[in-house]
Amino acid sequence: MLDCVARTHVGCRRSLNEDSLLARPEQGLFVVADGMGGHEAGEVASAAIVEAMAALPPSVRGEVLVSAAGRALQQVHERLRRMAQGGPAPRTIGSTVVGLVLDGQRFTTFWAGDSRCYRLRRGQLRRLTRDHSLVQELVDAGMIDTGDAAHHPNANIVTRAVGATALLEVDSAGGESQPGDRFLLASDGLTRHVDDDELEEMLGETALAEVADALLDLVLARGAHDNVSFILVEPR
Repeated sequence: MLDCVARTHVGCRRSLNEDSLLARPEQGLFVVADGMGGHEAGEVASAAIVEAMAALPPSVRGEVLVSAAGRALQQVHERLRRMAQGGPAPRTIGSTVVGLVLDGQRFTTFWAGDSRCYRLRRGQLRRLTRDHSLVQELVDAGMIDTGDAAHHPNANIVTRAVGATALLEVDSAGGESQPGDRFLLASDGLTRHVDDDELEEMLGETALAEVADALLDLVLARGAHDNVSFILVEPR
């Protein structure tokens, strides 16, 4: 059995919410898609991802579901590329994506871009994804510190996204799931305002709905420069 809560908000500076969410606890499938800011039709891209995930047969679970989700993302990618090339001028229609599949005692997360998946286990927070972003490449090269990444002027530049590059590469990671684990899927509208230490402390508190409300309130209090969307999931 899985408990989950989801929150999405336009934020304090945007007029349009380009994020899309899917939570299907009965299937063990959760997705956050973040339409790429500054590009045309980001909301179209994120909605296309969620629609494709929602169209997967409800009976499909586990590793088969992960494979089906990967194929669906490739199809969305190709469709968005055709849409972008079909107008009078070239444009980009893209979205980051992070997904989580939970099946019994196994989890798999898959992603493209800088939307993230975390797991809290016995009070210890672990980031399960690695950002596909210019800033992450600078961190890996030792050119900037991790603490400076969120405030870097190029923090919004991703190196992978559905629809945004010629080829789509989706990374994945998985492992054992335990009762009491808490998973967080989040767009960067959350993680740019709340650091990992704060997430570790807040995710360990009270019920999921109260944690979700506290996270959203904190982001809004800090200015919410972007849309903010996230899903909290807890196996029981």
